[in-house]
Amino acid sequence: MGDVIGERPGQAAHPNLVLAAHLDTVFPPEVDVHNTMNGTKMKGPGIGDDCRGLAVLIGVIRSLDEAKVVTPGTITFVANVGEEGVGDLRGVKHLFDVSLHGKIDNFISIDGTGLHATRIGVGSYRYKVTYTGPGGHSFGSFGNANPIHALGRMIAKVSDFQVTTKPKVTFNVGRIGGGTSVNSIAYEGWAEVDMRSSDAASLKALEEKFQAVVQLALNEENERWKNKGKIAVEVKLLGYRPAGETPESAPIVSTAKAVGKALGFDVRFGEGSTDSNYPMSLHAPAITIGGGGTGTGAHSLDEAFDSTDSWKGTQRALLLAVALVQ
Repeated sequence: MGDVIGERPGQAAHPNLVLAAHLDTVFPPEVDVHNTMNGTKMKGPGIGDDCRGLAVLIGVIRSLDEAKVVTPGTITFVANVGEEGVGDLRGVKHLFDVSLHGKIDNFISIDGTGLHATRIGVGSYRYKVTYTGPGGHSFGSFGNANPIHALGRMIAKVSDFQVTTKPKVTFNVGRIGGGTSVNSIAYEGWAEVDMRSSDAASLKALEEKFQAVVQLALNEENERWKNKGKIAVEVKLLGYRPAGETPESAPIVSTAKAVGKALGFDVRFGEGSTDSNYPMSLHAPAITIGGGGTGTGAHSLDEAFDSTDSWKGTQRALLLAVALVQ
């Protein structure tokens, strides 16, 4: 799959902790991701998300080796692929389903900056909806059903969705496209849609409602023009992140809180969408932590990282890793 896996054997194969950080960024290959440095401040696309996580991963490995630490259990270090965008968590899914199937006792993802911690995984569906038809001249072929008109109907229906705030449920039409010119009936119209919630049932209910309005918009556009120029629709799943939760009573959570207390800061767990979503959905003990320091502009070309006090992130990851393989 492309994951980089390094095992640091302990006195026994278990407990086995996987400490992971993702290799990929949101940026396409043509974007220059080289960084610049000015004192403690670094700037460059991906410098915080997740170059910082990868740096912490290496820092923990070096610290253990330099101090000649022998752990009772084993730590498996992973630099995984496919966390961002349409990566669909393919790296961590492969890790749990294939490469380390049945061998993982605890999972920690180091993602981004700061000292945040996440035990609730925000799930998401991401779809691309494409309406297609025969197209034609805007005057000469007037009366043909129009894929862009159908797309507009769908978007209007999605925008009218009523959702809850507790649990939080969200939806967004993030990209649209199609058509060839202002005086042509489009032969294609498409949109990419994102839906999220930390509650699996609420997310599934929204996804089902979305599927229904996609078809309703198609039917309405075809009916509007009767049998002239029938259009069709394709619904493609771009990605699915399952929602999940590691209970507050889980040892991995209480250990993370104890480590924070020992190092002089409170650990307040929140929710997020990270590699930990997948193991959480499998009811495997999993959390995500920040790598320390301060990050700004994540997922933008102006992304920056200030390494002031960033050692706290590495120290937290190190102590947590050792504590979880006792």
